[in-house]
Amino acid sequence: MSAFEVVPLRAFTDNYIWTIRDAGCAAVADPGDARPVLDYLKREKLRLVAILNTHHHADHVGGNSELLKHCKVPVFGPHDPRITEVTHRLADGERMTLPHFGLEFEVMEIPGHTRTHIAFHGAGMLFCGDTLFAVGCGRLFEGTPQQMHDSLTKLIRVPDATRVYCGHEYTLSNIRFAKAVDPNNRALRQVETRARQLRDQDQPTLPSTMAQEKATNPFLRCREPDVIAAASKYAGKPLTDPVSVLAAIREWKNNF
Repeated sequence: MSAFEVVPLRAFTDNYIWTIRDAGCAAVADPGDARPVLDYLKREKLRLVAILNTHHHADHVGGNSELLKHCKVPVFGPHDPRITEVTHRLADGERMTLPHFGLEFEVMEIPGHTRTHIAFHGAGMLFCGDTLFAVGCGRLFEGTPQQMHDSLTKLIRVPDATRVYCGHEYTLSNIRFAKAVDPNNRALRQVETRARQLRDQDQPTLPSTMAQEKATNPFLRCREPDVIAAASKYAGKPLTDPVSVLAAIREWKNNF
């Protein structure tokens, strides 16, 4: 296994294209735009060896075809015909090895944001697309609150030290909402201080860690009394189960 680092390439307004690289090669996760990747490869004199896709949205797969014109590489993604470039379609529990790097990832099906969303977990990393964000979760475009709850429950079983590489720089806006839901959370204030310092320096707030998410993310804390109380107040009725709590705070976040 070669030594590697993970570099964020910025795309659009707030997307990150996560790039696993060493001295000579790179693999990219969710390249919504080919240009930042091609520019980086040229500047760093790197050869592309693989593409990872978590879900079908254009801001995550829109660069696939252009990248493949320059480099014929395997594309790993979900069983979803909407991502036409995928060469290796992966299902829950399967394992794949990243070419050149020798990194092994477990595939996790995590529907909710979309119905076929997957994550790649391995080597202390979680590439989770738009299902789990720092202090937040994705909108329910194709899935249900039950599916999102089940997916987030699956994700929080990874080790606490796992680095969480999500698809967007939403941390500060997510924190503003989380403070409304979980106002007494001291860990949340600490994360906010660090996130503001990073953004003031135009630096990414990511990756997060799973330990941080367990401590601060209201969508992972749907059994906590303060979160339940806030969700019940928003819904205008007592909520007792975590799926109903998640549904309420996701609707609240949509309109926040």
